[in-house]
Amino acid sequence: MERRLSGVAVLDKSVRILEVLADGRRRTLGELVTDTGQARATCHRLAHALQAHGLTMLGDDERWELGERLGVLAGAVGGPGLVAASAAPLQRLVEETGESAQLYILQEGQRVCAVAVESNQSLRTIVPVGAILPLDLGSAGQVLSGHPRAQRRGWAESVEEREKGVASVSASVRRNGSVVAAVSVSGPIERTTRQPGRRYAKAVLAAAAAIEAALGGS
Repeated sequence: MERRLSGVAVLDKSVRILEVLADGRRRTLGELVTDTGQARATCHRLAHALQAHGLTMLGDDERWELGERLGVLAGAVGGPGLVAASAAPLQRLVEETGESAQLYILQEGQRVCAVAVESNQSLRTIVPVGAILPLDLGSAGQVLSGHPRAQRRGWAESVEEREKGVASVSASVRRNGSVVAAVSVSGPIERTTRQPGRRYAKAVLAAAAAIEAALGGS
């Protein structure tokens, strides 16, 4: 994503921290300093300021990651109540499939994880809330970009497109006839198989329908 500068230094530097953390890799303060190119004191001050607003989190291991509030803010892009409407359906999807579930929205030509519910399995897919991922890789990208196959059958599947050993199935969430999000389930191929759609498409479509109903219909 091309960086946009506002000319307000403290804002641009804060956003840079969020951009760096958006790849999903948790970082120490030293790694944040290296990856942002900012002074250590600046990174320390701004990371803690962002944490106060729920935009970053500092773990017990002294590593930084994106904060949960980003999911709430990201969900607002898809319309009021999107994050709240998806909470219960995503939890049911995880319980039914045993795999991790996510809700993605489209933002500036990429997809952003607005909600994530992790599987209880020891080997599972982990996508941090706020993670920015490409549209040209993964089933959610197919759904949000309007891939013909996804439009035709209402869902898409991917196998090892974005990450080796991982497969996923996604379906569109519509509001007033327009796609506002993609609901996904993902996990290791040893459980999903190389044809995950056969196993999970029905459950993912049901989750998408439940979110649409909670939003007030499509």
